[in-house]
Amino acid sequence: MKPKKLHRRDADLFRERLDAIVDMSHNLIRLSGMMPWADFDEAFGKHYKPLGRPAKPTRLMVGLHYLKHMYDLSDEEAVERWVENPYWQYFCGFEFFQHRLPIDPSTMTRWRKRVGPEGMEHVLAATAGVAVEAGAVKESSFERITVDTTVQPKNIAHPTDSRLYLKALQTLVRQAKHHGIVLRRSHTRVAKRSALMAGRYAHAKQFKRMRREIKKLKTFLGRVYRDICRKIAGKAELEARFARLLGLVERLLAQKTKDKNKLYAVHAPEVACIAKGKARTPYEFGAKVGIATTNREGFVLAAKTFSGNPYDGHTLAETVALAEQMTGVEPERIYADKGYRGHDYEGRASVMLSGQKRGLSPQMKRELKRRSAIEATIGHMKTDGRLDRNFLKGQTGDAINALLVAAGHNMRLILNALAFWLAWIMNATISASKTANSETLPSLYHHEISTA
Repeated sequence: MKPKKLHRRDADLFRERLDAIVDMSHNLIRLSGMMPWADFDEAFGKHYKPLGRPAKPTRLMVGLHYLKHMYDLSDEEAVERWVENPYWQYFCGFEFFQHRLPIDPSTMTRWRKRVGPEGMEHVLAATAGVAVEAGAVKESSFERITVDTTVQPKNIAHPTDSRLYLKALQTLVRQAKHHGIVLRRSHTRVAKRSALMAGRYAHAKQFKRMRREIKKLKTFLGRVYRDICRKIAGKAELEARFARLLGLVERLLAQKTKDKNKLYAVHAPEVACIAKGKARTPYEFGAKVGIATTNREGFVLAAKTFSGNPYDGHTLAETVALAEQMTGVEPERIYADKGYRGHDYEGRASVMLSGQKRGLSPQMKRELKRRSAIEATIGHMKTDGRLDRNFLKGQTGDAINALLVAAGHNMRLILNALAFWLAWIMNATISASKTANSETLPSLYHHEISTA
């Protein structure tokens, strides 16, 4: 059923009104008045059916996701802090102070799954209009953007052959036990021992012994795989239930060291190995994300995820298209690094690469020097946001997390802009009052002397 509206009562003798508790000039309170909450109700209404129990208010769910990514919290931490913070409750549309959890944290997971990446694009697009209203971004800045790619690491352990074989074996045995399949031998006890010894031999640089233990693990996995295939042959229901898992195990057993599109995690087969040339992390395991920001303010306009490990230049067209969709403004100039040579963008905007000398006006040269500022923006999204490790499931989770991280970064910029303007107005008021006092005091002094 569609989300229920938040009930507002004019008087309640037994509950505290939030507007009597909070400071109404607080930045978060001012920001809540700028947000297009009604647009979210209209955009997300199509995801609900007319029957069933009423869903949670859309403003509550959207507000919790904004707050979660503004302050780099998990679902559980965001819900718990919401109960303690009256400013957060006001931001989410409540009139009276609440003493209980508004939702179970798992509700946020189900809501993200219901809305999907398309809904999160609305969440990100809303920050662009609010930023212009708050003075954080000039509308003309949407015409000059900077584009770069980064890696959004997945929440997986570092993939080694011994760990992958052991994990796949344990998953197969657990599934077989769940469906009542009796195996000839599970090999779980000896497989644990072999994985342990492989790690010890690797640490001691005894690589022949390490490879022998890894070969044992692969043999154990192959035995269990073939045993399950024999036991479920001809049983359509069991074959359907084991199809995905057996396909992953077959892919794991067949892959070689130099193969492409290898399997790096049984629970996250979409993970790709991406090398970005960093000395501290030569290889990262996750999804590639194309980021587009304004050249002047570093405001994020797009966060587009890509499956596999595509060439950076082949991601430019989709990233720019998403940025244009978020703002409704077609960019005139695009600034990128040399990794975008041979790009696939065919729009009317001019694409300028770092190191370019010819055909640049003085203004273009200044804007091209600011291209590297996107690196700092990506760094803030990883340290202050949740781009450094993605805990959401599947390729859909990759897309949702990247969009929400971008929205959280933009909201932090908007809050900083609101705080700056408030401080500027207060300083201007104080200086004006001091000037007025300094002009009135001498006149009063002369009036007293003349009277005497």
